[in-house]
Amino acid sequence: MFLLRWMSRWPLWLLHACGALAGWLAFALSGAYRRRLWSQARAAGSSAAQTRGAVAAAGRMLFEIPWLWLRPQQRPLGDWAQWEGAERLQALLDQRRGLLMMTPHLGCFEVAAQAYAERFGAQAPMTALSRPARKPWLRELVAAGRDRPGLKAAPATLAGVRQMLRALRQGETVGLLPDQVPPEGLGVWVPFFGRPAYTMTLAARLMQQTGAAVVLLWCERLAWGRGFVVHVREFPTPPPDADLEGLTAQVNRTMEALILEAPQQYLWGYNRYKNPRPLDLGGTS
Repeated sequence: MFLLRWMSRWPLWLLHACGALAGWLAFALSGAYRRRLWSQARAAGSSAAQTRGAVAAAGRMLFEIPWLWLRPQQRPLGDWAQWEGAERLQALLDQRRGLLMMTPHLGCFEVAAQAYAERFGAQAPMTALSRPARKPWLRELVAAGRDRPGLKAAPATLAGVRQMLRALRQGETVGLLPDQVPPEGLGVWVPFFGRPAYTMTLAARLMQQTGAAVVLLWCERLAWGRGFVVHVREFPTPPPDADLEGLTAQVNRTMEALILEAPQQYLWGYNRYKNPRPLDLGGTS
């Protein structure tokens, strides 16, 4: 934690420079990681140049975490986070029917949550799904980063799902990363860039059970440590007869389109096609 707190005071451009080097070092040293990143990116249509950019972007994502999570709460993101399409988001919030906000592992998705909390959290706090880290020091780091005004964490358990349902029914916002592999029993196998991927049904269930508005976000990382741009996109209206599996497949298609806006910033090294882990039943009482 001492090292991370020290790094949190570095300028963002230096963190990103060191992160790019670390990304390439991990790519060079781990054959399994290298093969997975390269094969998943190229199979999805990412060019060789874009895929090389994703190697460095993975390291930048890791090294910007101390700056993002350990920054004092009295030092907001401010001008570090610009918005493109904030008026669309405001219009959906004004409907007061709850807002489901989805973003893939694209760019700096952690900034998207903090930027939302700073700009809109007083009107509609955001509840984000969060799986507690196993190591105590890492739990401290995650708690420091996500315990901010307008931002609440829900555990990746059935109790956390109920917490998100309550938030939407109260007109608040829920944030999800629907391209992560859910626990066993909480997903279906549907295509993701042409391959079957175990995909969470939570986003589709929340849409069906709450009637909340749905929006897509992704946070672009600007070059040379100049900050970030949060992009807002609308979720296509699903067919009226869409079932759970069909709606989940539509979520995957919208994630694909979002990722292809900037494949050089997607986390291609994440094992998207792995088998699910057992379900954690904690906190169900």
